[in-house]
Amino acid sequence: MEYRQIPANSDRVSILGFGCMRLPVRSGRIDRPEAARMIETALEGGVNYFDTAVIYHKGESESFLGEVLAGGVRDRVRIADKLSPWLIESPARMEETLAEQLKKLKTDRIDYYLLHALNRDFWEKLKKLGVLEFLERARRSGRILNTGFSYHGDPETFREVVDAYPWSVCQIQYNLLDRRLQAGEEGMRYAAARGVGVIVMEPLRGGALVRRLPDEVARAWSRVKGWSPAQTALRWLWNQPEISTVLSGMSAPEQVAENLAAAEGMQPGELESEAAAAVEEVYSLYRRLARTGCTGCRYCLPCPAGVNIPRCFSLADDLSIFGERRRAFRLYLLDLGGVNRKRADAGLCTGCGRCEQACPQQLPIRQLLREVDRELGGWRLRLGRWPARIVLKLMGLRRRLRRLF
Repeated sequence: MEYRQIPANSDRVSILGFGCMRLPVRSGRIDRPEAARMIETALEGGVNYFDTAVIYHKGESESFLGEVLAGGVRDRVRIADKLSPWLIESPARMEETLAEQLKKLKTDRIDYYLLHALNRDFWEKLKKLGVLEFLERARRSGRILNTGFSYHGDPETFREVVDAYPWSVCQIQYNLLDRRLQAGEEGMRYAAARGVGVIVMEPLRGGALVRRLPDEVARAWSRVKGWSPAQTALRWLWNQPEISTVLSGMSAPEQVAENLAAAEGMQPGELESEAAAAVEEVYSLYRRLARTGCTGCRYCLPCPAGVNIPRCFSLADDLSIFGERRRAFRLYLLDLGGVNRKRADAGLCTGCGRCEQACPQQLPIRQLLREVDRELGGWRLRLGRWPARIVLKLMGLRRRLRRLF
């Protein structure tokens, strides 16, 4: 296992991190014996960074990780946990959440405490609730050792968040395809240049980049000798010196073994030339398979009607490339449909045409938005918004009842 330093604190973390969001499941619950064996294998292989959150596995991930890492093992690892903005409605709830997390994790400190899934709305909400002051109190008391944030918003807000506080780490979605999505490659370099450690999540897009490969993509990967597509995609990330660690949401023992083998001896700048060429070919193939042709440059923004045009197009492209309809509908509803943030879906388009005047690719944006709305929005969005809101309201009611009793 190779290790890299977090610039802010010189902490050495394994280049492979264990994401505890996709642990093996049996009958709807974590398969604890299997998952425990996987974590033990990862520990033996040198992994020392483990990432969890309140919502993972319906609240079970934290307590499971706490049990596995209790005792002497705890002092050898770094635990990362998160404060989820949609579960926080008051400053007091921040303190209560951290106390609950420490109890579940069976520890007196969390090594890396991240604000979860930040975007513009969540960032503004947490700032108004005094989250930076809360982080300072928790850090001074020793309950958290380092601060950070995970991110799913626009590039401009990402830079604002980076500059707002002396973070130790940031966590971004980044992989061979998502180079301009959300913070993207530019955000990665921006954070690294300011001494913020970069944690990569979704390195394989939840497995989509290596699952059900189109024939031409499979042929491109086959030219890399000795490494699987998953290993090559991970090694492409580790080839970049800005990245401190890559989180893999491993769900089977063979994935742990495969990822450990890929991480062995991997230093920045040492990716084999045939692997680097295959990654670029795969990227080009996926871009050709994409429906819209959008490059994510964001020249079309801001939209006067409030449409997040690049995100609409990225989800439509995901559907055309990977064919995973349920995932596309769910993300369209949550990211753009007004469930937990302001509406920004394609159905808001008024047809003003300002976006087309600004588009360097000269895309027929208005026509493409109508197609996106027909396929991902429309009645699906209207129907899906209400059940999702009901679920969120019930979650809030359950939290209030729990505090009362």
